[in-house]
Amino acid sequence: MSEKPKHIALYTDGSARGNPGPAGYGIILEWIGTNYSKEFSKGFECSTNNRMELLAVIDGLAKINTPNCVISVYSDSKYVTDAINKGWVYQWKAKGFKNRVNADLWKLFLAEIKKHQVEFIWIKGHNQHPQNERCDRLAVQASFKENKEIDKGYIQANN
Repeated sequence: MSEKPKHIALYTDGSARGNPGPAGYGIILEWIGTNYSKEFSKGFECSTNNRMELLAVIDGLAKINTPNCVISVYSDSKYVTDAINKGWVYQWKAKGFKNRVNADLWKLFLAEIKKHQVEFIWIKGHNQHPQNERCDRLAVQASFKENKEIDKGYIQANN
């Protein structure tokens, strides 16, 4: 008898002050049925809100070391949730991401979701959802940190 796959809730949020401007993302991973919960955040010198929303999902998925998990991704980003739930990202891929903003991240995204059974759930932002509010605070705090990273994909696409 095979083991039931782990079910993980991944909460994400991204933020950019100025859009583009100093940016960051926040992530919460919760292993459903256990007390396991872990938070992550990262700040960037200059990026956009959409890039941070998408990068939060990519990095959150990449942090899950066990393959073939069932993952529920909760995001307040229609950009991210609609791209997958409405199949847009697969259309963009079929067209080679031609003229598509954030193609570098969408390619990474597609590689990460292949590793698991992933569903995307849109939640309204700034609506007192505890994990979404916490991710928002983590993202904003990360955008203010010293020694932020450089979003090379954003720099390359805009030079």
